[in-house]
Amino acid sequence: MNKHLVDRFLRYVKVDTQSSEETADRCPSTDKQFALAHLLKEEMEAMGLEDVLLDEHGYVYATLPANVDKPVPTVGFIAHMDTSPDFTGKDVKPRIIENYDGTDIVLNAQEGIVTSVARFPELKRHVGEDLIVTDGTTLLGADDKAGIAEIMTAMDFLMHHPELPHGRIRVAFNPDEEIGQGAHKFNVPLFDCAWAYTMDGGEVGELEFENFNAASAKVTIAGRNVHPGYAKDKMKNACLIASEFAQGMPENERPETTDGYQGFFHLYDMKATVEQATLTYIIRDHNQGIFQLRKQVVLDAAERLNDKYGQGTVEVELKEQYKNMLSQLEDKPHITDIARQAIQEACGFCNVVPIRGGTDGAQLSFMGLPCPNIFAGGLNFHGRHEFVPVQSMEKAVQTIINICRITAERA
Repeated sequence: MNKHLVDRFLRYVKVDTQSSEETADRCPSTDKQFALAHLLKEEMEAMGLEDVLLDEHGYVYATLPANVDKPVPTVGFIAHMDTSPDFTGKDVKPRIIENYDGTDIVLNAQEGIVTSVARFPELKRHVGEDLIVTDGTTLLGADDKAGIAEIMTAMDFLMHHPELPHGRIRVAFNPDEEIGQGAHKFNVPLFDCAWAYTMDGGEVGELEFENFNAASAKVTIAGRNVHPGYAKDKMKNACLIASEFAQGMPENERPETTDGYQGFFHLYDMKATVEQATLTYIIRDHNQGIFQLRKQVVLDAAERLNDKYGQGTVEVELKEQYKNMLSQLEDKPHITDIARQAIQEACGFCNVVPIRGGTDGAQLSFMGLPCPNIFAGGLNFHGRHEFVPVQSMEKAVQTIINICRITAERA
């Protein structure tokens, strides 16, 4: 077990860095993210990295200088510091289950919290490994503090092994990825890379360079409230119209019924009174053409209800969120080829999978920084059952080192 890697990870997850949708108008959205940013800045300075900078928005940048004379493209590695608003990250109490035996894991006997193999069959893939788990009262924070620990450990290794050739390497750690704003204040010109990789994926061996096209839809329904005893032919119940709208969406195209490249409509918030109702959707699809059709499905559903209940009853506000990064990488195959080779060497295989979501890398790719996503090893993100195998993290570290070496060799 790589003690330096594990010690870093355990140190980082104990810092509460939960971001917040409620204060998303500022960056970082929560001041507590600065605590980890300052810690990382100090550690990188002590490690001997150069150009270490923590900016006013909570982004941390640093450089590992090249150790070869020939020109080599500058490559970057990125991970985010914040944890999800979906579940608390305060007072994380991680523990290590060594040589996991494949049975159910009791996280908290007192509260009856168990990570069962029946519910989480992915556990079976990690029998014999050392799993870092929670005590069941918080998330773990492997998303994405595993990525941070892996990048830091890889940079430390390269600092102490000058015999391994590499070009100039840049690293960055950013806030607010979990609320979709991790790339908003990212200084791409300052980062100054030919390309980069986010270490923010899941299962060991995975490489991702296709993500959803994404939009949000806020549906507002105007009702008319009248005393129910005298409501005949007068009342227009926004609660019922909202229910009708929701039922009109394709029932087999929801997150719980789709996987792989299948897109979906996801109703994740609903508020309703007789007078007014709001439904909030996210719309996702890998295929740009189908994505456009999905947005039209929402607009058509609103129009049908307006025809039925009167124009102006249902209004839809569509907002674009992010695009599929594949369009920015298709003409740069060397970026993914290097990652494939590095992962293959570290893991014995490379599993290319589509991202059923988005990453900072997707937005950065459209900001001029091509940026595929590489596994960090964690599983069951954003909840109490999150865990990460130490061996997966070790392979992620080796993948980073391999990328640095392969890039220099190919140059």
